[in-house]
Amino acid sequence: MPPQIGIVGAGLIGRAWAIVFARAGLPVSLHDLDSSALDKARDAIRQSLEDLRQAGLIEDVTGCLSLIRTESDLAHAMAGVEYIQECGPEDVEAKRRIYADLEAAVDETTVLASSTSGIAASQFTDHLRHPERCLVAHPVNPPYLIPLVEVVPSPATSAAAVDRTLRLMEQARQVPILVRKEVQGFILNRLQGALLNEALRLFRDGYASAEDLDKTVKHGLGLRWSFMGPFETIDLNAPAGVVDYGQRYGPLYRDVDRQRGEDDPWEAATLTALNEERRERLPSDGLADRQAWRDRRLMALIAHQRGALPS
Repeated sequence: MPPQIGIVGAGLIGRAWAIVFARAGLPVSLHDLDSSALDKARDAIRQSLEDLRQAGLIEDVTGCLSLIRTESDLAHAMAGVEYIQECGPEDVEAKRRIYADLEAAVDETTVLASSTSGIAASQFTDHLRHPERCLVAHPVNPPYLIPLVEVVPSPATSAAAVDRTLRLMEQARQVPILVRKEVQGFILNRLQGALLNEALRLFRDGYASAEDLDKTVKHGLGLRWSFMGPFETIDLNAPAGVVDYGQRYGPLYRDVDRQRGEDDPWEAATLTALNEERRERLPSDGLADRQAWRDRRLMALIAHQRGALPS
C-alpha cells in the first residue's frame, strides 16, 4: 500500500504539493478550513495538471485528480495519513497552533513536515509531546517543476523521521538534500540571498543595470548551474581541480569579500529604483502572463533533461 499523504493548507504551495504526490501515485488528502479555498484549489490543480500533460510531463490528468480528495474537517482529512506536509502561514505562533491541532488528530508515528521557507522546526514544535517526528521539508516553488526539497531536522527530530522523509521525497521523484543542522534560511535561500545581496549592491552603486545583471546570470552562471553546482564548477575550471582553483582565484575572491560592507542592500530607495527599471521592462499587468511563461519554460527544460543522457 502506498503511504497516505496529508496536506494542510490549500494555497499555492499546498496545491503544488498535492500535484507532486498524486503524480507519483500517492493518495492525497488536502485540508483547508475554508471550503471555498478547496473548491478553487481543485480547479487550479486541474489546470496545472493539464499544463503538465500538454508539456509531455504526465499522461493521465484524471488519474492524478482521482488521488486527491479535499476535506475541510482536520480530523477527517488526516485520518490514517502517514506523512503530513504543512503549508500554513509563515508565522511561528500560527504554526505552533497548527502543530498542536495536528498532534491531537493523528497517530504519534505520523511524520509532520513543514514547507516553511526559513523558520526552524524547533521554534514551533518544542511544545509537542512528540517533537521527534517533526521537521522541515522546504520545497522550491513550484515543487512539481523544481524538484529540490530541503529536509531540515530539529535537534529533537529522530533519525527514523528524517529517513522516512528522504525516502518519501525520492519516491515522489523530488531531489531531497539533508540540512545537517538548523540554520536560518536553510541552504537554498542563504545561497540565493548571497547572490541577491551582491546584485543589489552592484545595481545600487551604478556598476550595471538590472537587465545586465540578469543577463550575467541567465547567459553566464545560470547555464552551468542548470546542470552542475558551484563546487563542481570550480573543480572543473582549473587544470588540477578545486585546490588548484583556490590557489589561482582564492585571493581575488577574498579581496572582493573584504570590499563588501555591512550596509543593508535591501533599502527602500534601492528597491524603488529597481522596481522602476523592472516595470519599464515588464508592466505590472504583465506579471501573471510572464509567470505562466516561466512555468512553460521550466516544463520545457524538464522535458529536455529527461531526454538527456544520465549523468
